[in-house]
Amino acid sequence: MRFVLTVLRKELRENLRDRRSFLSALITSAVLMPVVVVLVVNLTVHRGQTQDNQTVTLAVVHGERAPNLLANLRQYRIDVVPVDLDDRTARAAVRHQLRRIVLAIPDNYASQLALGQPAPVLLYTDSSDAAGASDVGRVRAVLARQASEIARLRLMVRGVDPMVLSALAVQDVDVATPTSRSVLILGAFTVFIVMAMLMGGLHVALDATAGERERGSLEPLLTVPVRREQLIYGKILAACAFMLLSLTVSACALALALRYVGLERLGMNQNMNAGTIVELIASCAPLAPLAAALMTIVAAFTRSYREAQTYVGLILLVPTFPLIFASTLGLRPNAWLMMVPSLSQQFMVTGLLRAEPVSALYAALSVSVSLALGVIAAYAAGRLYHRERLLG
Repeated sequence: MRFVLTVLRKELRENLRDRRSFLSALITSAVLMPVVVVLVVNLTVHRGQTQDNQTVTLAVVHGERAPNLLANLRQYRIDVVPVDLDDRTARAAVRHQLRRIVLAIPDNYASQLALGQPAPVLLYTDSSDAAGASDVGRVRAVLARQASEIARLRLMVRGVDPMVLSALAVQDVDVATPTSRSVLILGAFTVFIVMAMLMGGLHVALDATAGERERGSLEPLLTVPVRREQLIYGKILAACAFMLLSLTVSACALALALRYVGLERLGMNQNMNAGTIVELIASCAPLAPLAAALMTIVAAFTRSYREAQTYVGLILLVPTFPLIFASTLGLRPNAWLMMVPSLSQQFMVTGLLRAEPVSALYAALSVSVSLALGVIAAYAAGRLYHRERLLG
């Protein structure tokens, strides 16, 4: 262990001397990541505030056939714009985004309405236009409300109580707290934290093998009277140290940045006090040995520093794969999933942001499995150092 600590001190000292690489890693985690989070959250908050108050532009064909309907639309901040389009040109206008929504009133609208029959209207929209989904939803809601009011009036004229249509009276009971609702916006928080941690030790892990090989210092290093695996264990510990430093700095910086994003304007509240920050760091820290060992293994197989950067860049994407599957499939934490690195960290960080207690069993599974895989990967990296091809 004495030799491993000696290598660790040597790596820490050399990498701290490389101030440009060290400061760039810290700036990425402490400045760029919080700035990105603040910008994204601020845009989300601003969009959420202005979405309901924003006027929706609705192109209407033959609006003179439904004056009451148009008047009702205008009451809900929908700007009605008369246009002269047929079916083909209306489809083309929406498809080519010249118009976001087109409402066409057929010539039999009034006659069907007078006969007490369903009055047809044509609503041209583009379901692939995600930006206009909220506007389409508002128009559909107003049309549905108008249809419901007409149906109730028809029943009253016929002497039927409109309440017979209300077979169920559903009352929504939302048990979410302002803190738990913040996860709707801060759901990708774990990705930023983990990526910042990995970036903090990236240059150290690559320099351990690929950098030493290009500088010609790897061969003399392997001739010292120290077992080769002890050399690599010290280098892996150095990468872990820089990853943990980057993790701590990024978590503190993001917690500070979240105080100024104004989640309260959406009825949300962030739970990033000192205790939460410590628990968050403790949840993500077990990933550091595994990531450092994997980066070292990749660097051992490459022939140059540039090639190592290419392959390690792919490793940075690996922690995001479980998160994508979890969000797509709507997975909930269980004992099996808590043994998947990065996914278990996502579950624990989400629980911390929601101010919910983390299960001791789940935390133990996440930490123990991540550390065990890190030990196995570090052992594999140590074995690779006995290969003569390591020198290139």
